[in-house]
Amino acid sequence: MTRRHSLLQSASPPCAAPQPVAAPGLWSRARRTGLVAFTGAALVMLSGCVATSGPRTFEVQENFNSATTFSRLFDATPAQTCEASRRALLSQGYIIAAQTTDLVEGKKSFQPDAESHLQMTVRVVCVPEANEGKVSLGFVTALQDTYALRKTNNSASVGVGAIGSVSLPFSASSDSLVKVGSATVTRDTFYENFFDLVKRYLVIDQEQAGQGQ
Repeated sequence: MTRRHSLLQSASPPCAAPQPVAAPGLWSRARRTGLVAFTGAALVMLSGCVATSGPRTFEVQENFNSATTFSRLFDATPAQTCEASRRALLSQGYIIAAQTTDLVEGKKSFQPDAESHLQMTVRVVCVPEANEGKVSLGFVTALQDTYALRKTNNSASVGVGAIGSVSLPFSASSDSLVKVGSATVTRDTFYENFFDLVKRYLVIDQEQAGQGQ
């Protein structure tokens, strides 16, 4: 029983390197060779115990192709296309953050649940496609940012005579939105619906211009 107890106490931990035991007597060449091999095996065991972790890598997310998901041709000047895009965004509740003759940017907020917040940013760039400028190409990119609600508990300090201030765990908390994600919208139907809406406003504008003449 005593012998078994002593063996248990002398057992090495799982990742500990085994200690070489020198046999009494002469150190022969064979003994030295065996010690080198023993030390190499111990180093291999130690390397298995150390967890190595490098930076996480991702595959290339972009895949260039000839699809027209983000662009459409319009029978209008760049200024007319951007104006129709501005009206299309306004009709859906977007706030116009930037506007020029060839660029429109709108933002809209969403709240799918009590602790999540989404912000959609739609940017439209209008460039001439034909030399006469009566045909334009509209490029649209939508970016969706995701925010999460984070609650931080605060402790209040109370002054007590000779003791000074004492921090008490009152149930006071402050809420803040933290950005947790951002991604470009790639859904085809999203852009198709937007382009259809722009075309509708272009038709309305052209009809109004014709009536004015």
